[in-house]
Amino acid sequence: MEPVSDTSGGYVQSLARGLLVIRAFNESSPEMTLSEVARATDMSRAAARRFLHTLVHLGYVWTDGRVFALTPRVLELGFAYLSSVSLPEIAQPYLERLVAEVHESASVSVLDGPDIVYVARVPTSRIMTVSINIGTRFPAYATSMGRVLLADLAPAELNAYLSEVDLEPLGPHTITTPAAFEEELARIREQGWALVDQELEAGLRSIAAPIRDRANKVVAAVNISSHASRTSPEEARENLLPPLQATAARISADLAVAPQSRAVSR
Repeated sequence: MEPVSDTSGGYVQSLARGLLVIRAFNESSPEMTLSEVARATDMSRAAARRFLHTLVHLGYVWTDGRVFALTPRVLELGFAYLSSVSLPEIAQPYLERLVAEVHESASVSVLDGPDIVYVARVPTSRIMTVSINIGTRFPAYATSMGRVLLADLAPAELNAYLSEVDLEPLGPHTITTPAAFEEELARIREQGWALVDQELEAGLRSIAAPIRDRANKVVAAVNISSHASRTSPEEARENLLPPLQATAARISADLAVAPQSRAVSR
């Protein structure tokens, strides 16, 4: 887990640490003991106990006295976000139409810090070792949607991102040097789409296009993902890119006329 640090005078550390406890639970650790939570959050047992019991009292965590687990009530936290923006509901029918046309999985994500977060998805067959659901996060640098989003950042924002991210090799072809990564982003910026070939995971190939708001700013990305054995890079460009770009254009057009208070801004 990332460290919790005070970065401004308005920073509430106790709130940040409470959220850190919630985020410690994931697909690989759905239930944890007090000691495991303390280790995962780099807290003392006493501090972890206080946060866990507070969350139990509020109904976000359940315990049998030995292990702790999140309750369905934590979905309220994400629902407040999803219900306040129009992007997921706008994108969903277009994703369904796209998947019916290309017979591959399609998703929409937004940029959140160094990661992409899935906000809409229509799967076909499972092609990754981990399941992808609404709220799933992946490092932006190794994903097609992440690169589309990063390519639209202002130079200062991109420099800040590159100064903090560690370009770890996640797949057999992951770009791991800043110079090569910036060169790839420049190519994406010029051509208007991104193709990632087995950089997040072996066997996974995906292609993404930007979703723009009424000010023409890239606020999200849509992609089609396929197993490398089914779709070559050339086939992705020839067969998947045109319907993908058409879908991105339709979502962007609807997003541009959505109520401003419900628009996505990142």
